[in-house]
Amino acid sequence: MTAITYSDVWDLEVFFKGGSKSLEFANHLTRTTELIELFQAKVNSWTPLNSLADLKILQTLLGDFEDVAKKLRQAGAFVGCLLAQNTDDKNADTLEAKVTSLSATFQTALSTFDSLLTSIHDEVWSQLVEDEQLASLSYVLTERRNTAKDKLSKEEEALINALGVDGYHGWGQFYDLIVGKIRIPFKENSKKQQLSVGQAFNKFSSPDREIRATIFENWENAWNEEKEFLAKTLNHISGFRLSVYKKRGWEDVLKEPLNISRMEKGTLDTMWAVISENKQKLVTYLERKAALLGLEKLSWYDLDAPYGKTDTKVTYQEGAEFIEENFAHFGEKMASFARKAFEGKWIEGEDRPGKAPGGFCTFFPESDQSRIFMTYSGTPSNVSTLAHELGHGFHTFAMKGVEHLNRNYAMNVAETASTFAEMIVADAAVKNAKGKEEKLVLLDDKIQRTVALLMNIHSRYLFETRFYEERKQGPVAAERLNDLMLAAQKEAYCDALADYHPLFWASKLHFFITGVPFYNFPYTFGYLFSLGIYAQALVEGKGYEEKYIALLRDTASMSVEDLAQKHLQVDLTQKDFWEKAVRTCLDDIDEFLELTKEKI
Repeated sequence: MTAITYSDVWDLEVFFKGGSKSLEFANHLTRTTELIELFQAKVNSWTPLNSLADLKILQTLLGDFEDVAKKLRQAGAFVGCLLAQNTDDKNADTLEAKVTSLSATFQTALSTFDSLLTSIHDEVWSQLVEDEQLASLSYVLTERRNTAKDKLSKEEEALINALGVDGYHGWGQFYDLIVGKIRIPFKENSKKQQLSVGQAFNKFSSPDREIRATIFENWENAWNEEKEFLAKTLNHISGFRLSVYKKRGWEDVLKEPLNISRMEKGTLDTMWAVISENKQKLVTYLERKAALLGLEKLSWYDLDAPYGKTDTKVTYQEGAEFIEENFAHFGEKMASFARKAFEGKWIEGEDRPGKAPGGFCTFFPESDQSRIFMTYSGTPSNVSTLAHELGHGFHTFAMKGVEHLNRNYAMNVAETASTFAEMIVADAAVKNAKGKEEKLVLLDDKIQRTVALLMNIHSRYLFETRFYEERKQGPVAAERLNDLMLAAQKEAYCDALADYHPLFWASKLHFFITGVPFYNFPYTFGYLFSLGIYAQALVEGKGYEEKYIALLRDTASMSVEDLAQKHLQVDLTQKDFWEKAVRTCLDDIDEFLELTKEKI
């Protein structure tokens, strides 16, 4: 398809030369510090006049707000990439602490800014945001104003931000330090290895059950050795969060994550209710998969096992070209974006020691480029992950030209764009299969993601809601965390597995992220919401790309309920939409069951 050989190692030098010892980056941080101090001084000197005369100063402050936000995002993205590519980079650790401190200082200034917005009378506020110069920012500014009304005084919020640097966020960074040092022993071809967490995790998709079982035993042992440190870390993160909620008078731990997601509790409850009512088909799939593998029940380490013993590997080049080709079937802009990412060395996929686990996409706003991180080992699942992260990148690309303050979309709609891209590639892989066996392998890989999003994520949600309720009464011991995790997994998987992963709370980064609480349900929302969009795309064909881009451009400037009503004409608080979305997932299982019935 292309004469260009794509590199699986990204280029960060284009941003700041010299990596974690970059003088350019040091200068960037110095300039960012100066801009934050200038913004803070302007905010502190502003006393709203409660008239349209406030319009000019508000515009000036918003311009400064945008400048600082871009610089901080650029810095955070760079440091995040440095730490991901080499978990032993001590200089990057130091830089992360500096960026965290700067972010806290900026948040303090923003707390003062938001508090000042609340001092403007409602009638004057309405006039200000209806002015043509601010009208496009009306939603996000009013959202900030309303959120500030729900918080403490600006002095108290400033203190929380300051204490959070070495308290709240410090514990999150401590988790990263612990995980970066964990090594999982593994012996392959008579050669003993010490795998990073990321490398070990990839072994769970091995077709060899002995390898999966061995790596899981060693995986559990490694996390068990660190469980007391990790339990202490999780308790401090959650304790800090709960203390802040209590001071603000917030009783429901879901208040903040729902606000961040711009989502109603009714929507969330309806989504989980529909999923719970339709899990029997997922259980049937797990039972069929167990039978195909010659097992009575699947174990936790079998969940990512490929169907059959296929040794098919997809090279990075082949995966990239397949993604490009199938994005093009949807729309040229999406394909062009992917090509730009591959040619520009935006992706870090090399399978090597010392990398962080997992995958992500981050954006460098001052450079108008994204970077994607993952560990690519040639499985069909890796191709899907690559497409998933490119979907995140395309979301940012689609919002080009949108005001920076209107680009801060929440995680739930962020996962919509990524899952949509993943669906395009996964569907294409199944349809282009070269025979029944290959089709089953690819169909199984696709269904595995459905199980993960409707069962695994559900277990995380159940665990976290219950853990937080117990944490209100005091610290929760490591063994109790194991019990809560085990109970949540059994419920979410309808007791369909032979054994589980009680230390999952320790091994899953998402429980320790301080930037976004409850880093779980938005994945499932994004998956099912994307299926509704995908169904529409299949009906309309290539011409749908512009409508899709229009939806993405609105994702940070309205609630998800309004977004769905405007672009899909559906009510997310009702079961209809969710039932259709879940039905789409179950259709894959029906096909898998039909194709494998003769094998039992």
